[in-house]
Amino acid sequence: MKQIFRRLLIAMVLLITSLGFAQVNELTIWWAEWDPANFLQQVANEYEAATGIKVNVVQEPWGSYFDKVAAEWAAKGDAFDMVVGDSQWIGQGVTEGHYVDMTDFLVNNGIKDTVTPATLTYYGEYDGKYYAYPTEGDANGWAYRKDLFENPDEMAAFKEKYGYDLAVPETWEQLRDIAEFFTRPDAGLYGVGVYTQVDYDAITMGFENVLFSYGADWKDADNNVLGVVNSPEAVAAAELYKELYSFAPPGTNNAFFAEMNDLFINGQAAMIMNYFAFFPALDNSEINPYRDSTGYFPMPKGPTGERYAALGGQGISINSYVSDERKQAAYDFISWFAEKDTQARWAELGGYTCNIEVLESDTFLNQTPYNAAFAETMTFVKDFWNIPEFGQLLEPSQRYLHAYIVGGEGTAQEAMDGMAFEMDEVLINAGIIKE
Repeated sequence: MKQIFRRLLIAMVLLITSLGFAQVNELTIWWAEWDPANFLQQVANEYEAATGIKVNVVQEPWGSYFDKVAAEWAAKGDAFDMVVGDSQWIGQGVTEGHYVDMTDFLVNNGIKDTVTPATLTYYGEYDGKYYAYPTEGDANGWAYRKDLFENPDEMAAFKEKYGYDLAVPETWEQLRDIAEFFTRPDAGLYGVGVYTQVDYDAITMGFENVLFSYGADWKDADNNVLGVVNSPEAVAAAELYKELYSFAPPGTNNAFFAEMNDLFINGQAAMIMNYFAFFPALDNSEINPYRDSTGYFPMPKGPTGERYAALGGQGISINSYVSDERKQAAYDFISWFAEKDTQARWAELGGYTCNIEVLESDTFLNQTPYNAAFAETMTFVKDFWNIPEFGQLLEPSQRYLHAYIVGGEGTAQEAMDGMAFEMDEVLINAGIIKE
């Protein structure tokens, strides 16, 4: 079936050329600098082998990635044909005319029904239409040291101190106890690693795992933030996250995904928070000396049993400023990429597929020690704002969270009050809510 589809694709490209359209021999995709972009380049090389069309995946460091894309948008440039953009970008990409409307393409070709509903909603949908194909499914999860958790002496000591068995935590309160238990500065061991980086969205993404699971949110149904962002539940979530940070190793005051893996590999943390996209490095014995005793688990539950994970990952969109011929070539690539066989190959290389059949397959679930936790996590993901003003809303979140959690400034209530007030001003100025 895979070979038949590729032959048909080649024939379609030749037919388009014979009808007088200029053939596109090369395409460019922009993405952030990380392993999934390398995996996409490997897949793209296989597309070139099948069609003769070269696809270049151009990478930019995460810290400057959005700025680079935004500059190209402002210039209405055509330096890229497709962009793998964060879910938060979609509102800006759509309302400012940067993304091609892919609704008919995804629906009429049956591609819409091949991916999980949550990923299509968060990565591709805006105002009832679709502007991206879910490409890299991702969310926050946990890696932990099984050799510590399953050590009989550690288990006995934990049971004596906390009154219950040491095991993978089912609640945030249990995770907090485990983090405290394994924090032993004299031994160079600490209980946990959590996101704290003030750049872009790191500490916000880490914190909202707790925020959502504590029954809080960024807004209510009418987009109000006052009384929501600074609700008692949100304040309690901030207090817990700050406490978790107190059980983190020194030097993690501005930490994100790279630092999390480093803490684990260096034996400094019993547990680390990270996006699933960065766990492949921990499954490599040449990188991770604890590889054979590394386990993985999804986000725990909050006080009322709610459980959510901060959504990561991205969808691939087509640049509205490229020629019609390049748009069609981009559609052709996405059609091929969305095929089940290609998605299975994408997952085999280390990409996180959003394809329903692949996610549910025994091959995928047993392929890595973390795939089962990933598949479970993708059923309870939740995201930040995706309206065009997301960046203006993100800035006070990053600033207040970092100042309180890392800097120890003020109280949780004061931090969340300040954040809510500034977010309210942004939404009023944008006309999203009334004063």
